[in-house]
Amino acid sequence: MPGGRLTHQDRGDIGAGLADGLGYAEIARRLGRPTSTVSREVARNGGPAAYRVDHAHLATERRARRRTPRPPLDPSATPDAHGRDPDVVAGFAEQLAALMAGTGLPRMPARVLARLITDDSGSLTAAELVRRLRVSAASVSKAVAYLESLGVIRRVREPGRRRERYVVDDDVWLRAWTTSAQTHAQWADIALRGVDLLDAATPAGARLAQMSGFFATLSDDMSGGPTAVDDALTVLAALLHSTAPPTADHLAAALDWPPSRVAEALRQAGPDRLSPGQRAALSSRSDSPCPAP
Repeated sequence: MPGGRLTHQDRGDIGAGLADGLGYAEIARRLGRPTSTVSREVARNGGPAAYRVDHAHLATERRARRRTPRPPLDPSATPDAHGRDPDVVAGFAEQLAALMAGTGLPRMPARVLARLITDDSGSLTAAELVRRLRVSAASVSKAVAYLESLGVIRRVREPGRRRERYVVDDDVWLRAWTTSAQTHAQWADIALRGVDLLDAATPAGARLAQMSGFFATLSDDMSGGPTAVDDALTVLAALLHSTAPPTADHLAAALDWPPSRVAEALRQAGPDRLSPGQRAALSSRSDSPCPAP
């Protein structure tokens, strides 16, 4: 009808009129539509030469769906006990999940973890996650299994019921940090085994040795173990307490360290840390013993 939306038949008549070489005004007259309606329809769908009836009809339906306002995530939701709009909280959770996914976490586990973090209770059931995320139960199950493997969530059974809740604890990031430190230690160990297998004198062995040292240092730093600064201070204390200038091997034996660790500590505490003037002043007084602490 005039003024209403074009039907698939209307678009078929427009396509037939264009094929017959009719002008917009004549096509509009036959349809009982304003000429502007026909001209806009053809222009937004490729022009007279590229107009395709089925494509134009589907494209119009897609545009109509995009213009239709999306319903709230939970139409029955009301402000929570703190007066927060659940849709606002859900929107933030999706932003948090997108950030997590951008740093490497798979998208669905990221969405599940973000919802758990932003819920005051820190726990949700599978049914609650399905409803809030609008995904299948299988998707939630796979995401939960993945997050469990990382040690960032755990399952608890509700008292007297078979239903389980998925919980994110307040110390989740500390546990994730610890797990990461342990993973780095495993990388260091396997790289060190590779050094023994391939020979440290070969390019591959040397590469693995560097890899082992990097991950060992990273693991130590993350787990609160020795750091380069701590090692340097320990070596300086050992030098101060030695009755005679020790060799690197002597220091390694006395401190029960591998030679590579002693070498790195000596490098950290080496003369490069002193200015030329400081080194000259120390050299000029090399015959004067250091006072005991």
